[in-house]
Amino acid sequence: MPEISPPPLGVYVHWPYCAKICPYCDFNVYRVRRAEEPAALARAIVADLAAQAELTGPRTLTSIFFGGGTPSLMEPGWAAEIVAAATQLWSPAADLEVSLEANPTDAEAERFAAFAAAGVTRLSLGLQALDDASLSFLGRNHDAATGVRAAKAAARAFPRLSLDLIYARPGQTAQAWAAELRQAVELGAEHLSPYQLTIESGTAFDRAVRHGRFAPADPELGAELYETTQACLEAQGFTAYEVSNHARGEAARSRHNLVYWRGWDYVGVGPGAHGRLTRDGVRHATVGEARPADYLARVAASGVGFATLEALSPLEAAEERVLSGLRIEDGVPRAELAVLELAPERIAQMVELGLLADDPARLRATAAGRLLLDRLTAELLT
Repeated sequence: MPEISPPPLGVYVHWPYCAKICPYCDFNVYRVRRAEEPAALARAIVADLAAQAELTGPRTLTSIFFGGGTPSLMEPGWAAEIVAAATQLWSPAADLEVSLEANPTDAEAERFAAFAAAGVTRLSLGLQALDDASLSFLGRNHDAATGVRAAKAAARAFPRLSLDLIYARPGQTAQAWAAELRQAVELGAEHLSPYQLTIESGTAFDRAVRHGRFAPADPELGAELYETTQACLEAQGFTAYEVSNHARGEAARSRHNLVYWRGWDYVGVGPGAHGRLTRDGVRHATVGEARPADYLARVAASGVGFATLEALSPLEAAEERVLSGLRIEDGVPRAELAVLELAPERIAQMVELGLLADDPARLRATAAGRLLLDRLTAELLT
């Protein structure tokens, strides 16, 4: 029998520095440090990539994603070095996607051309809102006019543009949200990622809610705004290919995020970066040291930025496939979930309720099921 080639590989680069920590953020982020540490971090990330290439073996590289943090704060030359290293270590796909997250400050927007020259083909711009009051509430360090300018500049500089927005903000109405979505589409984005504001434990917003400074949107309003998102963007020619991601055509879909949701391997480099690697048929998880100084020390000592390569049991790997795969409209091949021994009667019940598609080959959530995804996955995996 011919040998089956492994699926393409993704690379995630975590750049942990931010000019300002947003009150809703619970990512592994730190205030911008002196130049010596970020420069050393860029070198360590290149070294980590080389060490992990020894673990993956030859693979086709389908995507590189610079996330954070605020990777648009890094020197474009560092991004170019990281892209060059990855494309030398693995065989780049002809249509390799290189994405970079950015904040829409004027200073960063002026550097878009340099990032495009570094190899970035897709910019993910964190607009979050298009009115000044909401941006102030969200703790952003830009105003609406700056955001609009940055989006237009990004549309000129990069082949592909994605915009992030946050909804279910205090006092927001469905009508105002629909108008904001239409305005975002007019800025030239072919991909939108609207996320419902969630209150994560330990964040500044978590403390504000506990002290009664504001109340998060009730579930009914959240559902109304979610449905407004679907209807408005569908009318604009976008497909909701994932719970919080909408693209105008297949080519505009985030290839890197699809790597996660399809259960493919990805190398994680940078402080706190997660990765998934398959070795000898076993899925393994990696997590980089969280603090930049610890990450630098780990790479210096062992070559890689993570402490352990943790093997996932077949059950853990299958549960992870359900949790990620049901987020996209394609779902998960049932053959990959045999170890879960999902009860046929429970699946039939979810189909009857309109939460799962009636598909014997794949476990797929319907649009209604994706609205209740946490509950749906809990029912399936209990």
